[in-house]
Amino acid sequence: MKVLQTVLHGARVFALDVGQGFFLITHSGLALLGLGVFCFMIIFSAKPDLRSSAEVELIDWLQTRHGLDFSFSSNTEAIDRATAADPEDLPKDQANIAFWLSRKYRVAPEPLSALVAEAYEVGPKYKLEPSLILAVMAVESSFNPFAQSNAGAQGLMQVRTNVHSDKYDDYGGDFAAFDPVTNLRVGAQVLREAIDRNGSLEAGLRQYVGAAISGEDGGYINKVLAEQQRIKDVANGKRVLTIEPINP
Repeated sequence: MKVLQTVLHGARVFALDVGQGFFLITHSGLALLGLGVFCFMIIFSAKPDLRSSAEVELIDWLQTRHGLDFSFSSNTEAIDRATAADPEDLPKDQANIAFWLSRKYRVAPEPLSALVAEAYEVGPKYKLEPSLILAVMAVESSFNPFAQSNAGAQGLMQVRTNVHSDKYDDYGGDFAAFDPVTNLRVGAQVLREAIDRNGSLEAGLRQYVGAAISGEDGGYINKVLAEQQRIKDVANGKRVLTIEPINP
C-alpha cells in the first residue's frame, strides 16, 4: 500500500510539473507571437507601399480561395460604376430630350443622358420607339431608379421583380432591378411582350400597368402617350413647357 501511495504521489507531481512547463512554454510563445505582430504592424505603418502590395495580394487570395467579389472596394473607380454620360456627346435630338427631362423631373442631365442613349439603343431591338420607353419611365417612376410600388414593382420602369425574376438572371439576380440600365432593358422587354400578347400598344400598356383585367387604367395610357408626344416634340426642337398648364 505504501508503495502504491508513493507511485501515485510521484505521478501527481509529474503531471503538475508537465502542466506548469506547458503553460510556461505556451505563454512565452504567445508573448513572442504578440511581439512579432506588433513589430509587423510598425513596419507596415512605416512602409505604405509594402502595405498596399500586401493588401492586393490578400484580396487576390481571398477572391481565388472563396470566390468573393470585391468590385466595390476602394480600388475601384466610382466613375466605372456611375450611370452617366455627357449630354454634349449625344446627338442633338437626344441632348434636347436629356436637358428637357432634367428640367422637368429635376434630375441631373448626366444620368438622364445615359438613359436616353440607352433607350435609343434598346428601342430598335424591341421595336419600341425610344420616346415611348422614356415616357413610361417618366410616368412610372419620374426617373427615380429606387422607386417601389405597393405591389412590388421596382425601379425606373416599375417592373414586377417577383413576376419577372427570370429576366434578371442574365444580369446577376433580382437586385439588378435597381440598376437603371438593367431595369430599362428588362422593362422594355416586358412592355414588348405585353404589346405582342394583347395586339396593340394601348392594350399592351394596359396590361403593363396591371389593368388588363379591370380595364380601368386611371388615365395611365393617356398620360404615357401624351408624355411620349411631348418628348417627340422636344427631340424635333420644338419648345415644350416643363410645367403643364392648368385647365380652367
